[in-house]
Amino acid sequence: MNAFADYSKKKGQDARGFYKAVRSLTGPYILRRLKTDTTIIADLPAKTEMQAYCTLTKKQIALYQAAVEELKTKLVTMSGKERRGLIFNYIMRFKQICNHPSQWLGYGEYMPSESGKFLRLQEIVSTIVEKQEKVLIFTQFQEIIPALEEYVGKLFQREGLHLHGGTPIKERAKLVKAFNEESGPPFFILSLKAGGVGLNLTAARHVIHFDRWWNPAVENQATDRAYRIGQKKNVMVYTFMCQGTIEEKIAEVISSKKELSDEIVGSLNESKLTELTDEQLLKVVSLDIHRAVGDV
Repeated sequence: MNAFADYSKKKGQDARGFYKAVRSLTGPYILRRLKTDTTIIADLPAKTEMQAYCTLTKKQIALYQAAVEELKTKLVTMSGKERRGLIFNYIMRFKQICNHPSQWLGYGEYMPSESGKFLRLQEIVSTIVEKQEKVLIFTQFQEIIPALEEYVGKLFQREGLHLHGGTPIKERAKLVKAFNEESGPPFFILSLKAGGVGLNLTAARHVIHFDRWWNPAVENQATDRAYRIGQKKNVMVYTFMCQGTIEEKIAEVISSKKELSDEIVGSLNESKLTELTDEQLLKVVSLDIHRAVGDV
């Protein structure tokens, strides 16, 4: 288990007793409605969730490793709010590098060959194209949406739709209607926060989380745009994750928290990383080269 998981373990153990006591007191008064409970929703199809592991390209590895070394140097001289701000900035940098080097570098051109996630996206979307099905693609970052839309459009050989925080409310209803039409656009790219609630997109059979918010509650709300009452087909959910990076290590923590308690899961976010010591933090963000290139 990694450093962040070790740090979280004790807190989780302490919380276990508290949540158990709370559940025992409130259980008789709470009806928990789960979509997977067929006695409540008998006609909802199955949902299959899988981790879509991605390797890093040489360019991503070089940028990621350089960022780790920079962070290590700067942590020595910083503390308090300045340290927390530094960590937040580098977490975003690591996420951007994992998505595509151009997202961090600010280049306008996104070459698919320079990103392991773009290559993995090609594999999955190509299968969806062959099946003539529809897909929702969620990302935390609005700035990468145009590049994703252009790339996925080439794979489908059709234009798609996009939605983010700047999309007018009136326009959203039109986009939803267009996507849900049988002959409508085959893909919809949404910013995770803007597209996570209030949208019924059951025309999609596939959901791709291109990058993670690290809050399962938010991610589940996004998935539920497709996996909801009215969905007639089984839903496939792909969560992209770069091996050997902070993405994989955080995923391990989220998984361990799910086993502990559903109530604790949603508490994970970037602010928790700022509470780690320098040594613990560097273990979390450090790059495992062998896993990053897919050797193990």
